[in-house]
Amino acid sequence: VQLQASGGGLVQAGDSLRLSCAASGRAFSTYDMGWFRQGPGKGRESVTTISRSGSNTYYADSVKGRFTISRDNAKNTVYLQMNSLKPEDTAVYYCAAIIRRIVLVGLNPRDIDYWGQGTQVTVSS
Repeated sequence: VQLQASGGGLVQAGDSLRLSCAASGRAFSTYDMGWFRQGPGKGRESVTTISRSGSNTYYADSVKGRFTISRDNAKNTVYLQMNSLKPEDTAVYYCAAIIRRIVLVGLNPRDIDYWGQGTQVTVSS
């Protein structure tokens, strides 16, 4: 599986941004997807995940109500709509593929089978 993330940038607090991650190499509907992030001096943390059918989504408490994950299986793409951005959302965002059927809550990096290359999101105050 190859993952290509895009859409990062520099925005102001309160702004919105949409990240995309295009997948290839394996039937997209056969694996779950997620977004992780790694802020300056911090470890990589799970932000949100979506099941392979798109029917189930999970969010970290820090982004609930502000971020929305979605996927278009016809386009082999997963999206992360980020609204009401805060300076603490500043991080490199990574899309991730989970091939094995595992619980999609509380994931850590070792649960991920494939990573995208990361896209920088910077939120200024």
